Amino acid sequence: MQDLLDTHSWIGFVVAVAIVVAAVLVISAIASLVVRAIARRRDWAAILIRRARWPFRSLLLVIGLWIAVRVAFPEQAWLPALEHLALILVIAVGAWLVCQVFLFLVDISVSRYDVDVADNRVARRVRTQMQIVRRLVVVVIIVVALGSILLTFDQVRAVGASVLASAGIASIVAGLAAQTVLANVFAGVQIAFSEAIRVDDVVVVDGEWGRIREITLTYVVVVTWDERTVVLPCTYFTTTPFENWTKYGSALIGSVEFDVDWRVSTDGMREELDLVLADTELWDGRTSVLQVTEATGGFVRVRVLVSANDSAALWDLRCVVRERLVEWVRETDAAALPRQRVLIGDAVEAAAPAARTTAAPHTATEAVPERAGLFSGTPDAEERASTFTAAIPVQRIGDASEADVAGETRPAHGPDGGDES
Repeated sequence: MQDLLDTHSWIGFVVAVAIVVAAVLVISAIASLVVRAIARRRDWAAILIRRARWPFRSLLLVIGLWIAVRVAFPEQAWLPALEHLALILVIAVGAWLVCQVFLFLVDISVSRYDVDVADNRVARRVRTQMQIVRRLVVVVIIVVALGSILLTFDQVRAVGASVLASAGIASIVAGLAAQTVLANVFAGVQIAFSEAIRVDDVVVVDGEWGRIREITLTYVVVVTWDERTVVLPCTYFTTTPFENWTKYGSALIGSVEFDVDWRVSTDGMREELDLVLADTELWDGRTSVLQVTEATGGFVRVRVLVSANDSAALWDLRCVVRERLVEWVRETDAAALPRQRVLIGDAVEAAAPAARTTAAPHTATEAVPERAGLFSGTPDAEERASTFTAAIPVQRIGDASEADVAGETRPAHGPDGGDES
């Protein structure tokens, strides 16, 4: 009789499993049809199908098998152990489903921001923050699921009281043991929401120029210009100064310097610079300056300032300008090639009168041509200069002389507004 009951129970279990599998397939098919119909008009539905399809089916299957076992074997001695296993599976698969639904919401939020545009600062900020939040929430969901699974064991619940009693000491010990890890975790969250760096930012760290590839809860991945990968802890970016070249924009100004002879034609170099910049698409048209910054040590130092839309274009533009101006000096103005002069004996005395005779100093009435400088000569340069002088009241010389002629007397004020003694 017992064997007959076991046979009927197993037959009933097989039938129940078949019904469960059929029900899971039907429910999944209906849900899939509904979501696919929505996907024809909404892009988010396709993302939902990709994320939640298998966790949803797995959860339905586990619950269905649990019901089938309870119906087919209602009074078996091993039923509690099997139900315990089913409960653990439900918690694990449910956590998987919750994670996938959360990742679906993150994907929807991130898809609204396109990084393949010129001004993508906001998009990179949102993607960086979502990347950190996604990892943090997934870790929390996993920890909660593991805690729930442990609480299903009676032995763990019995030990819970003693664990809570010593929670203060345990928290201190754990904090001391994991202070480095926790510091990196908090630093990762701080980086994500303080916007010190974002994914795809161009930075200079430890003298290495590279781009932020990935930001996690504990470390940051920087890919250098020569395709090396540098992994730095998150605390590096909260405790060590570094350069962020794309914090407020990607446009940059770079310099190219030359040590040439005193006989160099700066006007000729300016004309050649204009031709070089007009012939390349790397220049963004903002800044083009050629100035003599030093005239010591027997050489003249010429500095060229040019601008580009980003750091990569600026590097190539500086190389192009350097190569073309070197060729111009070598082929067109050979007198400007750097050289060392040595005057021996009477040559020094003979050269001095000749230099005084042939020199043509500027007269008082001779007009000095205006040159385009870094802080003068062009509207862009004047605007750049205003960032340094806007807060400083400047009195024009002409205004002061007119006031003196008219006999006006202006009191001198100190920094606090009072008269200076």
